[in-house]
Amino acid sequence: MASGCNVWCIVSTVLLLFLNLKPLVCGEPQVPCYFIFGDSLVDNGNNNDLLTQARANFLPMELIFPMVQPGDSPTAGIWPTFWVCFLSTPFLPPNFIYGKVIPELLGFDDYIPPFATARGQDILKGVNYGSGSAGIRDETGQQLGARISLNAQLSNHKITIRHIATLLGSKALAKEYLSSCLYTVGMGNNDYLNNYFMPQFYPTSSLYTPEQYAKVLVKQYSQQLKTLYKYGARKIAVFGLVNWVAFQKP
Repeated sequence: MASGCNVWCIVSTVLLLFLNLKPLVCGEPQVPCYFIFGDSLVDNGNNNDLLTQARANFLPMELIFPMVQPGDSPTAGIWPTFWVCFLSTPFLPPNFIYGKVIPELLGFDDYIPPFATARGQDILKGVNYGSGSAGIRDETGQQLGARISLNAQLSNHKITIRHIATLLGSKALAKEYLSSCLYTVGMGNNDYLNNYFMPQFYPTSSLYTPEQYAKVLVKQYSQQLKTLYKYGARKIAVFGLVNWVAFQKP
């Protein structure tokens, strides 16, 4: 375990050094804006003020974003990695990957702000709607407290669209702008981990066979993606369902 941590710490440090030196040679953003929908794998602050256990504003996760600010030296980003290693967490948190690494690779000079704090011109570069414990189904994750389901995230995006139309001067300009943006959607983990696999809290496992439940999720997810398309999204990347999740053991 210790040797594994050391390897990951070295890899993470080298990666972060590279990413923080990258702005010295990067060009213009490859897309005008980036919108993020998902669960705890992307949540970078939307749950902080909610009454829920699913928050990431505590050690070591809270070190990731506050410690790397615009104007920092090229090596500023390595310190969260040292803290992660010191605290025996041998991986880069997914919300760091999606919230900071990917935006930088796309050419943005900072992380995409969470919907909870995004204001004014900031929304023109995109918004992160991610919410820890959220799912495709509205009830998913309710045993942990408040959360922002995918349906609610889409409602929040509709609010953002209205603000963008105001900033750009018309709905037509907003529609054209939004069609050039990148959208990533990663939902479904919690619909199993914090719903179907928790019969003490949810009846879904007694109502549906695994095959039936998968079809129910696919049908609802498809409709939600169609809603996003209706809102002007054209460049949409959809991540898979349950993959490697740190707290989930076989």
